[in-house]
Amino acid sequence: MIIMERYIRQTIYTGVGQEGQRKLLAARVLLVGCGALGTTIANNLVRTGIGHLTIVDRDFLELNNLQRQTLFDENDLRQNLPKAIAASQKLRQINSEVEIVARVEDLDYANVQALVRTADLVMDGSDNFETRYLLNDTCVKYNKPWIYSGVIGAYGVTSTIVPGRTPCFRCLFPDQSPPGSTPTCDTAGILNSIVGTIGSIASGEAVKLLVGQGKLNAGLLSIDLWQNNFDRLAIETPLPGCPTCDLHQYEFLDSEGDRASHAAVLCGRNAVQISLRNTSQISLEDLATRLQQAGAKDMLQNEYLLRFHLDSYDFTVFPDGRAIIKGTEEADLAKSLYARYIGL
Repeated sequence: MIIMERYIRQTIYTGVGQEGQRKLLAARVLLVGCGALGTTIANNLVRTGIGHLTIVDRDFLELNNLQRQTLFDENDLRQNLPKAIAASQKLRQINSEVEIVARVEDLDYANVQALVRTADLVMDGSDNFETRYLLNDTCVKYNKPWIYSGVIGAYGVTSTIVPGRTPCFRCLFPDQSPPGSTPTCDTAGILNSIVGTIGSIASGEAVKLLVGQGKLNAGLLSIDLWQNNFDRLAIETPLPGCPTCDLHQYEFLDSEGDRASHAAVLCGRNAVQISLRNTSQISLEDLATRLQQAGAKDMLQNEYLLRFHLDSYDFTVFPDGRAIIKGTEEADLAKSLYARYIGL
């Protein structure tokens, strides 16, 4: 039995009300990624009283996560729990009325359509652009709203995407940047304050979408807390000629297309190779500079490859973006390491 008194401070707000709360209680939300942004969003939405939350995350907890991933503590770390499992356990203690499903897996072309089809709203808590392009293709295809969010350093961005009404992710970011060309949290750092700021804005957008009230954040909102800058790219309608939302070409959703990354276990070598199709040449020199700041050791670079040791793994990166990660035979872990230190 649902106890409505739990939400009384929310329902007396006229933007939500009793009717809005009933819509929240019936809502099904898919959260992709349960790290810094994901834990903030999950915490807010479960306290808000959404009916069903599915969490998809491929990673396990590490000590450095505790600085900004607010659902986790040292006990979760000692238990060596996957993030999705640790988060679901905490969230059930916060609100036992919410149905929570934890899936410890990578989001890819094989599972994304089934997950998105059953959701009323998709929330982005991922750490790479490949996943976001894949989500965008799928959400546009099935006419599902989703909220993009990203943070690094003291800077964060978010956009609320409603297919057919607002620009889609591909309108805002027409093409992927080459791997290794943009900083990641593991190479540039991150402040927990920007996580809370962007995560809270995204959570507020989710409530507005689900109750059908309020002014949505169409376009792209960006915030730099260190410089105290707040900007908005005011593109409020889909762009003509957009490959995804205008032409309905779902390049990232096509498993046989040229956009997806691929992981292959190298037999007998305790290593995984990550390959990317149709990517531009990357600057090994620029990548080496960022990795030095992240603590990479035993670095060797020439025009043909970049080798380094980091986080108990040996990496070899090639100018075409291909990488061999030695020290694991788990494809999902290798993809996660690639996204963290090189960038997808």
